Amino acid sequence: MKTNRTLRPTLIVCLAFLSAGISAAENSKTVSLCNGKDLTGWKLVGGKGTNQWKFGKAALDPADPARLVVDGPGEELISPQSGANLSTEASYGDCHLELEFMVARHSNSGVKMMNIYEIQIFDSYGKETAGKQDSGAVYSETAPRVNAAKAPGEWQTLAIDFQAPRFDAAGHKTSNAKFLKVVMNGKVVQENVEIAHGTNVSRNAKEHPVAPVYLQGDHGPVAFRNLKITPL
Repeated sequence: MKTNRTLRPTLIVCLAFLSAGISAAENSKTVSLCNGKDLTGWKLVGGKGTNQWKFGKAALDPADPARLVVDGPGEELISPQSGANLSTEASYGDCHLELEFMVARHSNSGVKMMNIYEIQIFDSYGKETAGKQDSGAVYSETAPRVNAAKAPGEWQTLAIDFQAPRFDAAGHKTSNAKFLKVVMNGKVVQENVEIAHGTNVSRNAKEHPVAPVYLQGDHGPVAFRNLKITPL
């Protein structure tokens, strides 16, 4: 069938508009996990009831690079010293999680999917070979493919594609959780890593089809920003 040449520009514009609309719909599920003002949507876990989390602009302490300070106003989520952890009030299953983090020298933190499956955050900068407790590891289970860690005080990116465990109608687990892909600072550090149980202290924790996202704040200074999750 011949197409009228005068209609072709209009057709192209319409197709482009529809394509843009589909992309917008696909991205409409993405949710920001932090409002940059307070801990709405989060609850404190551990830390003996303390709340050390602050909002502002994070930076290394000029007098002590093993510490973070709040260096002016901003929307960054900062734990200047060890204290309580954070867990989202909402629960998630399969998802894509993105965030940026900053650590002080020798500091230690982590992001736990479903509260129990941890991707380690650590000051691993400069290490020739990264191990199971270095940044980008499935903590104590699988070392990162490469050491992608940047220097303390630098913002670093982390993107996690996560598949939740599956259960049958009776509640019996039929397949394990899986880190489909973990990308740190643009480098793939984990891919298709199946995990049969929680990591480290959560090894014997009960598994669920959906559960919260957890940020560790009880092991040293850390800051987060641009936390976004897309349920899949």
